[in-house]
Amino acid sequence: MAHSSTAAPTTTTDFGPATGLSCRECGAHYELGPVFACTECFGPLEVAYDFGEVRREDIAAGPTNIWRYRSLLPVPAGVADKPNLQPGWTKLVRADRLAAELGLRSLHVKDDSGNPTHSFKDRVVAIAVEAARAFGFHTLSCSSTGNLAGAVGAAAARAGLDSCVFIPADLEAAKVTMAAVYGGRLVGIDGTYDEVNRFCSELIGDELGEKWGFVNVNLRPYYAEGSKTLAYEIAEQLGWRLPEQIVVPVASGSQLTKIDKGFRELIKLGLVEERPYRIFGAQAEGCSPVSRAFKAGQDVVQPVKPDTIAKSLAIGNPADGPYVLDIARRTGGAVEDVNDGEVVEAIRLLARTEGIFAETAGGVTVGVLRKLVREGRLDPEAETVVLNTGDGLKTLDAVAAQARPSAVIRPSLDAFRAAFAN
Repeated sequence: MAHSSTAAPTTTTDFGPATGLSCRECGAHYELGPVFACTECFGPLEVAYDFGEVRREDIAAGPTNIWRYRSLLPVPAGVADKPNLQPGWTKLVRADRLAAELGLRSLHVKDDSGNPTHSFKDRVVAIAVEAARAFGFHTLSCSSTGNLAGAVGAAAARAGLDSCVFIPADLEAAKVTMAAVYGGRLVGIDGTYDEVNRFCSELIGDELGEKWGFVNVNLRPYYAEGSKTLAYEIAEQLGWRLPEQIVVPVASGSQLTKIDKGFRELIKLGLVEERPYRIFGAQAEGCSPVSRAFKAGQDVVQPVKPDTIAKSLAIGNPADGPYVLDIARRTGGAVEDVNDGEVVEAIRLLARTEGIFAETAGGVTVGVLRKLVREGRLDPEAETVVLNTGDGLKTLDAVAAQARPSAVIRPSLDAFRAAFAN
C-alpha cells in the first residue's frame, strides 16, 4: 500500500518510466511527489522505475546530451524539446600521459567541466527542473557549496523560473559571481554548508518557501538521479562496457551512490556485460568524515567541521555517507583523502599531462588516484576512470601562487636568452 503525506501532493504528470518513490532503508513505497524522507523510518527516498525494454540503438539515436537517456530517467518523453540547458555528453578523455606518469595501463578522465555552467551540477539540476515544473513550483532554490548555485541560477533563467539560492558567505569569488550573474536572488549565510542546508530545511516548512522547489531537499529524489547519467555516458563512451575501477569525489556522497545505481541498471537491462567493478571515493583531508569512517571500519559517519580549499566537497555531515561506505566495501574499493597541498599538486599534474584544468574537487580525485596507486590499493593494470567535476577557472586562488609567469623580461631576444639560458 502506497504511503502519502498531506504536505506533499501527488501528481499525474508524466515522469516517464518512474513509478513512484521508495525508501532506501525500509522499502516503503510512495507516490511521486515533492517528498524526500520516509514517514515510517525517516530514511531517504529514491525514484523507482519500470523501464521495459531499453535498446542501445534507441539511446544512440537520441540527442548528444543527457536526454538520450530519457527512458532511464524520471522525465517526460518530450523533455529534449523544452527550454533547458541540455547538459551532458561531456568528453571521456583518454589520459595516456597521466597514466604513464602514475604507472597505470589504461586511464580515462571524465571531464564534466564541459557542461553549460562548467560542472556536473548541470546534470542533476536539469532533472530537478522537470520535477519543479511537474509540481507547479515557481521558484527554484538550493543550498550550495558553489557549483550548484550557478547551475540552479542558469537553469531557472533558461526555464523561465525564479531562483533563490543560499551559499556560505566565504565561497570562492568566481563561484559567487557566476551564481549571481543569472539574475536570481543569491543569499550568503554566515556559516558552514551544513548550517545553510539546515536553514533551507526550515524554509521549506515556512510560508516564505511555499511553491519553492529546493533541488537538494524536497526535489532531492529526482535531482540525485541526474548523476546516473555519468555512469551511462562512461559505459557508452567505453563501447558499452563498465570500467574496472572508478574514482569519484565525495561531498554529500550522492554522486557516488548514483553512479553505482547507474552501473547496476545497465547490467540489469542487458546494455552492458556484467563484470566486477570497484568504486573509490575521494575526499579532502580537511573534510573527510567518510574516509575516516572507512579507515576505522565504522558504519556511522561522524560529522566534522570543514577546513579545506576544496570547498565544493566541504560537506561535514554527508547525507549519503553510510551508503558510500557500503558501496566501497561491496565493490572492493575504498574511500581515501588527500591534504590541500596534494590537491594543488594534482591539479597541476592533470593540467601538465592532459591539458585539463580541474577545480579543487578534480584535484582531490586525481590526488586520491595517485595515492591509491602508490600504496598498491588500486590495480595498475585495470581500466580506470577518474572524474573531474568542475572547471579550474572557478577555483583560481588554489593555484594562483604556483601558476605564475616563468619570467618577466624586456621585449628583446637578448633578454629572452638571458632568462632561459639554463
